[in-house]
Amino acid sequence: MSRPLYQVKAEFFKTLGHPVRIRVLELLSERDHHVSELLADLGIEPANLSQQLAVLRRAKLVVPRKDGTTVSYSLTSPSVAELLAVARGILTSVITGQLELLDDLQNSAGPPGDSNSSETG
Repeated sequence: MSRPLYQVKAEFFKTLGHPVRIRVLELLSERDHHVSELLADLGIEPANLSQQLAVLRRAKLVVPRKDGTTVSYSLTSPSVAELLAVARGILTSVITGQLELLDDLQNSAGPPGDSNSSETG
């Protein structure tokens, strides 16, 4: 018996639910990176990076390539980079909407202490 697609999607998004994993995917969206480059950019312990890369490998989002003693990583699909770009667009839209609401609230506020400027429930 197969799992419903919404459950599989939820597990996929849980995989993305860690800041280090998101940052790794962002970096790999730009180009392939050696593990040493990822460590330098992320500023985390090697064991932590190794653990996060393992999660991304199990989810089939990244693939390692070994060249002698050097290991580099790349995205398994350009769609991963597209997903991150879409997420950025959604967040930009949400934050822009919040800023507009804040601006409206600030512009419609009367003088401090003015009971007519506050909403009552």
